[in-house]
Amino acid sequence: MSLGQHLIELRKRLYLAAAGLFIGAIAGWFLSDFVWDQLREPIYAIINAQHRNAQINYPDITSAFDLKLKISLYVGLIVSSPVWLYQVFAFLVPGLTRTEKKYTFGFLFTAIPLFLAGCAAGWILLPHVVELMTSFAPTEDSAFINAQGYFDFVLKLVVAIGIAFVLPVFIVLLNFAGVISAASIIKSWRIAILVIVLFTAIATPAADVVSMFLLAIPMVMLYFAAYGIAWLHDRRVAKKVLAFEKELAL
Repeated sequence: MSLGQHLIELRKRLYLAAAGLFIGAIAGWFLSDFVWDQLREPIYAIINAQHRNAQINYPDITSAFDLKLKISLYVGLIVSSPVWLYQVFAFLVPGLTRTEKKYTFGFLFTAIPLFLAGCAAGWILLPHVVELMTSFAPTEDSAFINAQGYFDFVLKLVVAIGIAFVLPVFIVLLNFAGVISAASIIKSWRIAILVIVLFTAIATPAADVVSMFLLAIPMVMLYFAAYGIAWLHDRRVAKKVLAFEKELAL
């Protein structure tokens, strides 16, 4: 393709991705009340657990409408993800080699389930985090929580843990690309576990240590799973190199 053809193709893909996002946002508008009801559950848990008055408030006239739009957009982004992800790969794939395509699609189909699993883990731990953060206020005081700030807090927590679950996939991708070896991955296991524990301690400041380890354990398992895949890959490459050297010796 010429540069002009590439630009036309890019415009086409952007239009299709935007159309998918727009349709997803419309669906998100109708689902926003249900999503917001689910997000409010940890606030209700505060009332029952701490016996305090806790409620979400909207500081100005447009806050409720702005929040509904934001929820609709994020729901639409998730719902339409197969559409815009496909458009991104459809634009990039023609310029990739066969090996690069294999790695790229393997990364995509592995990263998405892990990201969703990480988001689910963050969602499960959310009530504990909210309970701890609000417990610092005296019980005789009321907790008035800003709606926009609360939604941003939930989003950051869930997305951060989702991204953390995807990091082992990057390790495998770097190994397949020849950047790091399986030996270097297992050599750094102590540092990796320390980093994982520190991350879970920051991301899940729950009152009980159990919540932290419930998140740390699957992340450690994913790290060693990444090492196992890298070890198998390095072993296969070493066999190919050995076979090639034998052929040259003959």
